[in-house]
Amino acid sequence: MLKEFKEFAMRGNVVDMAVGIIIGAAFGTIIQSLVSDVIMPPIGLLLGHVDFSNLFLVLKEGATAGPYPSLADAKKAGAVTINYGLFVNTIISFLIVAFAVFLLVRSINKLKRQEEVAPPPAPTIKECSYCFSIVPLRATRCPQCTSELRGVWG
Repeated sequence: MLKEFKEFAMRGNVVDMAVGIIIGAAFGTIIQSLVSDVIMPPIGLLLGHVDFSNLFLVLKEGATAGPYPSLADAKKAGAVTINYGLFVNTIISFLIVAFAVFLLVRSINKLKRQEEVAPPPAPTIKECSYCFSIVPLRATRCPQCTSELRGVWG
């Protein structure tokens, strides 16, 4: 069983997928930091000093009664909350990751289209219409049968 697992794990696609998942997780962490530490503070400042990570709605108060100044205080008190500010941060993170994936897929598709559209290389040989041997394209006589090829190809 261990041998079969090793064969499965060492396949090229599985290793590529594992590398992709690891890089994706790291990319997700970077985007999370970008949203919560770089993008949302200026947006919150423009909207009147709002900290999106502390926007929440109390459904049930905890051991100590509210109001709670922050989400951490509400969680510490054991309050049940709907954390819509964190949800907004998560949606923005998702949109950034989705946009990055879209750009990646778009560039890969563009490269594939360029490969498909590439014209075939110009021919460098022709066939003698008399003896059917291969002759260089610019030849005026066939090296095999010495027939004049000028009239055949113009």
